[in-house]
Amino acid sequence: MRRAALVCAGAALALAAVAVSSAEPAAPAEGDTGSPPLPDLPDLRGKGLWRVFTTLDARTRLDVHDAAGSDRRVLWPLNWRVCTQYPPPGTTRHSGGRLVIGVLKKGEPCPARVAAARR
Repeated sequence: MRRAALVCAGAALALAAVAVSSAEPAAPAEGDTGSPPLPDLPDLRGKGLWRVFTTLDARTRLDVHDAAGSDRRVLWPLNWRVCTQYPPPGTTRHSGGRLVIGVLKKGEPCPARVAAARR
């Protein structure tokens, strides 16, 4: 009798867990991305790469590339500074958004073509 009661209780719990896990979350409103907007994107140009890492939300996707076009890898962020960014400063951003920045080693001037480029 006890065994039958335990089996029935276990089955009821399993069905309840399946019902809860299969429930669909509410759909976001039309035009809503589902994530709350964050403060506008700051101007990161001229700042150190380490400052960028500590300024941005942890969920922001950050794509870093060498602005000199040499495809150098950033191994030590303290030695690099931001030369370009896309989207531009002042853009409204959302959690999980994407930011593309071009970096150069500290002491290297930003080339004119890169400074005027969009990204």
